[in-house]
This record gives sequence, structure tokens and C-alpha cells, in this order.
Amino acid sequence: MSTFVLVPGAGGAAWYFSRVVPLLEQSGHEVISIDLPGDDESSGLPEYAHLIEAAVGERRDVVLVAQSLGGFSAAVVAQRVPLKAIVFLNAMIPNPGETAEAWWGNTDWLVARIDAARLNGYSPEFDLETYFLHDVDPGVAAEGEPYQRSESGTVFEAPCEFTTWPDVPIHVVAGADDRFFPVDFQQRVARERLGIEADVLPGGHLLALSQPKALSDYLGSL
Repeated sequence: MSTFVLVPGAGGAAWYFSRVVPLLEQSGHEVISIDLPGDDESSGLPEYAHLIEAAVGERRDVVLVAQSLGGFSAAVVAQRVPLKAIVFLNAMIPNPGETAEAWWGNTDWLVARIDAARLNGYSPEFDLETYFLHDVDPGVAAEGEPYQRSESGTVFEAPCEFTTWPDVPIHVVAGADDRFFPVDFQQRVARERLGIEADVLPGGHLLALSQPKALSDYLGSL
């Protein structure tokens, strides 16, 4: 059995993985869902990485799963602790020394997002319902409201301090219906930055909420 360390995206709410955690635990895995101080202006990428590293502790056979912005934290942590595998989940995949602020332009994300919106017939103007919640059950979305918090700008400013990826399996999971990071965009970034093909699962950007069974089955198969 593996230990899954789950790193959330912007806002840092561990609740994001609340549908996935019990499914993995039922299969006998240890699961650590990280809560990050996303709205704390004094905390950024180095602090996030330290919190994740501390949670891993002396554990081995750790699968580090990083959602969205969490990809930047995962890259730093991967330099510091032994891992069994890394999973980027609809994630920002950094280059060494890149900032999260620069990532958007470096990957041509905005062009890709707007092109996908026009191709698929939804608004190119960003709003939470269209881009994050379109495939999430309304009851689940309502349950998550108390856990939501904004992300401070601090984390976007620090360079991602890593030199190379560790010699462990790296997987990229792209939601087939992700509107924020369209699947074609994710597949391109995975090829360009990691030289691998993304695995496509059903679901949008928050597929841990909309497709927890598909995600837990995928993770359990690693």
C-alpha cells in the first residue's frame, strides 16, 4: 500500500480532496490531505513546501498528488523527500526557476483557454460556475463554500527552486472537461515540459469533486 500526500490548488483547502480520501483509505492506503495557508500574505512557495515536507516526515513510498497551483509546491518538495511517484492533477507544471506568475504567459495559457471556450461554445469570460463548478454537484459545491479562501499573490512571486525532476514515475492527469486548463493544453505542456503523455480522466478542473471514484481508482492503480 502507498501513502498518498494530496496537495490542493489555489486557496489551499484540504477539503478539496474530501471525496477521494475515504475511497483511498477504504482500499488500505494511508492518505494525508494537506491544508495550506492560501490567504496568508506572509506565506508563499517556500512555506508551502516546508509544510508538505513536514507532513511527509520519514515516510517512504509516498505518491505526491498536486492539484493545479499545487504543482509548483510539488516540484520543490520532490527535491527534498524520497517519493514513489508524482501525479500532476490538472496542474501547473513548472520549469526550474520559473515563477507561477510567469507560468501563465510562458505556456500561452490564456490563448488556449479562450480558444477552447470559443470552440466548445461557452463564455470566454471567466466565472467560477462556468470554469470550475460546471460539472460539480450543487450540493457538493455548497458544502465546500465554508472552506473556500482566496489565494494571496505571494506564492506567485517566488521562483520554483528545483534543478531537475527526480528519477521516479511522473504522471499527468488531465480532466477531459477541464475548461480552466483545457485538455489539449495540458497534453501539450506535459509533452513539452516532461516529455510524457497525459492520462485523461472524465471531469473538469475540480475532478476530485466531480469524479472522485475515477480519480481514486486511477491513483490506486499506480
